[in-house]
Amino acid sequence: MKRFSEIREAVSSKSKGESVFSKKVGKVKVSVNKDSKGFTVFIDGDKLDTYRTQKEAEKMGIEFAKEM
Repeated sequence: MKRFSEIREAVSSKSKGESVFSKKVGKVKVSVNKDSKGFTVFIDGDKLDTYRTQKEAEKMGIEFAKEM
């Protein structure tokens, strides 16, 4: 039987765009993907937000991960 986390990862792995940044902060994985709308931040496979610049996306993703 599949666990919820396995199903969530399977669905979120279909994220659009190419990965431009990936880092692990503590136990949390932060990744930034570039797509047509900008730079999208994913925290453990869950979409956080989309930003205009890569630098801003990395900064906000790491900051959010530290608070978790």
